[in-house]
Amino acid sequence: MTLFVDIGALDDIPQQGARVVKTAQGCIAVFRTADDTVFALDDRCPHKGGPLSEGIVHGTSVTCPLHNWVFDMNSGQAQGADQGMVRTYPIRVEAGRVLISARLATRKAA
Repeated sequence: MTLFVDIGALDDIPQQGARVVKTAQGCIAVFRTADDTVFALDDRCPHKGGPLSEGIVHGTSVTCPLHNWVFDMNSGQAQGADQGMVRTYPIRVEAGRVLISARLATRKAA
């Protein structure tokens, strides 16, 4: 069973935008889509290290602000001809609050 911790209100994340959560695992980008779905991914593009939290959210994808790589936020997989993947993390919304896997708060970075 996965335990979750409250990281803030859904309304604190702009629609089609992101916020960064600093964890023991590293920086995690928390995205909110136009229909209020949330996703959590590593905040670092595997191509050139761009901050995905500063990227453009469209549908369930995010485009890296540095070199336009597009990632599916469900799987973390780069789309199109780009090769690469970012790690995704368990996240959900309950009663207007965003909850993320508690393991992120306690695991050490590799």
